[in-house]
Amino acid sequence: MILEKLSRGIKEKLAARYPVPEFTQRALQLFTEGAKEAVQGKKIVYLYRVEKNAATKNGTQIAFTTENERTKSKDADSTATKDGSIRTPGTAEVEITATSILAKGDEIIDELEEAMDSDDLIEIWEANLDEPADAGENKFKGTYFQGYLTEISRSSSAEDFVEVSLTFGINGDGAKGDVTVSAEQQEMAAYVFKDTKKTGA
Repeated sequence: MILEKLSRGIKEKLAARYPVPEFTQRALQLFTEGAKEAVQGKKIVYLYRVEKNAATKNGTQIAFTTENERTKSKDADSTATKDGSIRTPGTAEVEITATSILAKGDEIIDELEEAMDSDDLIEIWEANLDEPADAGENKFKGTYFQGYLTEISRSSSAEDFVEVSLTFGINGDGAKGDVTVSAEQQEMAAYVFKDTKKTGA
């Protein structure tokens, strides 16, 4: 009993001297609103078009895309001085790559390869389907690029589907803006490619 009274008295003194903060509903709400969400890879879509066809064709997705990547790199020259090295940054270089399973009747791959052979300029749009634009139907925040197809490869093993890999060298850094992605193209982005093999044991 004496120990309980002493313990209670110590707790009361500590509480008076060091008040415990209370978490209000508002504070918890602000914490929840500030939480970040990860962006799924399938929500970043790329559309392509040979620039000379701009008057007659819309930007098109590559069917069964399995992976995209955009990289930006910059070299820096080093000059030795008496006070140490001075680094002078060069021009940034942007590269976009795409890997997909070849679909029957997918004309965009052939169009891009022909553009490579003819040194034709290619337009590329990158759109984030998780970030709708402030105005406009089927519009999303994204970036517009122009460049050239610099490499294409097709791998075809005996057991797997034909895989196509594309590499684009980009002019400049691209321009931010709103990208139109049709409802059909959005559905394609949500479609996950599956093999013909059974999934059960």
